[in-house]
Amino acid sequence: MFFEREKGGDRAVLVHLDMQEEADREDSQEFQELVRSAGGEAVALIQGSRSQPSPKYFIGEGKLEEVRQAVREQEADLVLFNHSLKPSQERNLEQALQCRVLDRTGLILDIFAQRARTYEGKLQVELAQLEFMSTRLVRGWTHLERQKGGIGLRGPGETQLETDRRLLRARISGIHRRLKKVRTQRENSRRARLQAEIPSVSLVGYTNAGKSTLFNRLTESGVYAADQLFATLDPTLRRIDVGDVGPVILADTVGFIRHLPHKLVEAFQATLQEASEATLLLHVVDAASQEREDNIFQVQEVLDEIHAGEVPALLVFNKLDLLEQEPRIDRDEEGRPIQVWLSAQTGAGTDLLLQAIDELLVPRLVEGELCLAPEATRLRAKLFDRGGVLQEHYDEAGNCHLQLRLPEKDFNQLLSSLDIGADELDWSTKP
Repeated sequence: MFFEREKGGDRAVLVHLDMQEEADREDSQEFQELVRSAGGEAVALIQGSRSQPSPKYFIGEGKLEEVRQAVREQEADLVLFNHSLKPSQERNLEQALQCRVLDRTGLILDIFAQRARTYEGKLQVELAQLEFMSTRLVRGWTHLERQKGGIGLRGPGETQLETDRRLLRARISGIHRRLKKVRTQRENSRRARLQAEIPSVSLVGYTNAGKSTLFNRLTESGVYAADQLFATLDPTLRRIDVGDVGPVILADTVGFIRHLPHKLVEAFQATLQEASEATLLLHVVDAASQEREDNIFQVQEVLDEIHAGEVPALLVFNKLDLLEQEPRIDRDEEGRPIQVWLSAQTGAGTDLLLQAIDELLVPRLVEGELCLAPEATRLRAKLFDRGGVLQEHYDEAGNCHLQLRLPEKDFNQLLSSLDIGADELDWSTKP
């Protein structure tokens, strides 16, 4: 990293406030899971409630004293807030508590930094960290606080900060340039898939919903999967075969979380583009979670933010083994799949998922028996070339009867290339 902070332990005091505004509320249990995923040890949880955060410390003076006492008693190295703090609030808290203070965004960034494995993933995380750090840069230069001015002491602190800010901006610009190259390569791969008309299916969902476990089950690969938040960071793509559709590209993407930091959304734009440009989204949901409905809403918010809200989606309720229910497909009034219930852990219901994907992705088909006059040899040959003929037989008059089954798009293109109108065809059995 460009800017290293002093090493510290992992003993942390957690601070969680219940805010009056619904939009500002966070989940304390999820917060503790985040800390565990980051490798921290929660030695105390300080909770409270406020209608509005304090401008200076975010928490009130009484709660601040409670946190200070917990830090002292537990010999904690770090105080973690389950909220987004302003840079000034972090500085004031560090001064008052005499230990490191990190907010929810910083904690998520730290988890992402631990999980990144690929070149692109590491660049994206570093970019998000540097942009987040740029507003908090002054904290790294506490050794200059002794320079209060006076003869021979004016200026060095500000000069050092300005120098570091320039280096920081240069580093950010360099990462942007390298990410642009990576994005171009990813765009070229995407374009090649489109030209080959290979559908892409992206797994999206709340973090720890079981996306990677499902991905491994469908692709028989060994992507890292664990019972922790953000176990998967780098996108993984595999090719699978699905029924009548044929080859499909399946993508495993980073999990979402409520109030996902905007800097992360911006930095991971290329990765998240796999979801926004997918043919179909598999929205994986932890069916056993008490926050199931809220998690679905939070994921939809992020999908809207990355312009993927309009992509066709299939809800996949995972972890059915914890509910002791049977796998099933729920359908809409037209009989199209809208929800699949399964267990990625045991594999129960994955065949139903593949069936649902097949139904949703398979193109509209032309099916029926077409009667061709003896002179329609070119149309007959083209239909065989397209692989759309299931059976063929001739009647006594020499007419050819073809049992057809091929995509409507291919059939219309074929007719257009031969300048034949659909109303000119003679169907023995109409499609």
